[in-house]
Amino acid sequence: MKERILVSILIIVSIFIIPSCDFKNNDNKINNNVNSKKETKEKESNSNEVINSVKVTINGKQYTIQLENNETAESFVNLLPQEFNMSELNGNEKYIYLDTTLPTNSSNPKHINSGDVMLYGNNCLVIFYKSFDTSYSYTIIGHIDNLDNLGNGNITAKFEK
Repeated sequence: MKERILVSILIIVSIFIIPSCDFKNNDNKINNNVNSKKETKEKESNSNEVINSVKVTINGKQYTIQLENNETAESFVNLLPQEFNMSELNGNEKYIYLDTTLPTNSSNPKHINSGDVMLYGNNCLVIFYKSFDTSYSYTIIGHIDNLDNLGNGNITAKFEK
């Protein structure tokens, strides 16, 4: 009779112990799954992070380009960091033909402002350092406030995120 009671007690105890172990394992699985999903979302948000400005150092002086919210600016940022030797043109702009084509949405702005950073065609990066009227079409990448007159020669421009 004692053996029967002992076996009954063992059965009852094991009924309560076995499920509780299972719940702990399920809780760990759930926590691990939640943490994994959280890490994935953080990685996705970092890769989809919107960058509103980039730095450009021109002949040793640092400026900030406030970027347009468009596919061209986003694609340009994905190329960075880059350093370019930009050529002079027309006494109002510096340009470089990129090795990569960028998406475009060109239009005629009718007026260029000093500090405008634009794409001519699909691969010519242009920094304008004087304001003037234009009949050409460009895709806007961004704008540099308080850009100095960059002079008549070529420049070195280092672009960084």
